[in-house]
Amino acid sequence: MKIKYLGHSAFVITSNKGVKIITDPYAPGPDLTYGEITESADVVTVSHGHHDHNNVAAVRGNPEVANRAGRSEVKGIEFRGIASYHDDTGGKRAGNNLIICFEMDGVRVCHLGDLGHRLDDKQLKEIGRVDVLFVPVGGLYTIDAKVATEVCNQLKPRVIIPIHYKTEKGLPNIAGVDEFLRGKANVSRPDSSQAEFKPGELPATGQIIVLKTAL
Repeated sequence: MKIKYLGHSAFVITSNKGVKIITDPYAPGPDLTYGEITESADVVTVSHGHHDHNNVAAVRGNPEVANRAGRSEVKGIEFRGIASYHDDTGGKRAGNNLIICFEMDGVRVCHLGDLGHRLDDKQLKEIGRVDVLFVPVGGLYTIDAKVATEVCNQLKPRVIIPIHYKTEKGLPNIAGVDEFLRGKANVSRPDSSQAEFKPGELPATGQIIVLKTAL
């Protein structure tokens, strides 16, 4: 399984057979200046309806959309959507959020979208084992560095990839990634927007990888 970080919360995830998934495609705007998404995909996952996560129209190739709670199968891949909230008030402030999990090439992936709270026991059970976790860390609109750390400790993923944080092109009023990284070991900052993961070569637990954005 290969991943490519486009920017914000958007990735291209490609299986060994060439099936492509794009997660939470954004629409560029005055406060979100990553480049236009021009990639094609077979499947697009959408965690919620905000413009910086649901720009399905930008994705080429007539993809199917995975954006429902519960189990669904798309292009031979089983997706599990876990209901959650975009804030810590039960969705009263910012609405709902969908955590999306799936397995590709033997690697279990979990994208938390714009999660706004700690996970409860039911959500933890539904998520299950996680190999690669995409976790928002910027705060304000999502969980912040402290709560993101707590969520990582809850899930115990083998690989942690931070998303939804301030960069030169990202949202200006959220925190950068360094606050999340502070005091943590096993941090890698490759000079690349891409990484590859294989079941037999994953770290034991808690490897943080900060990828460069491609767009």
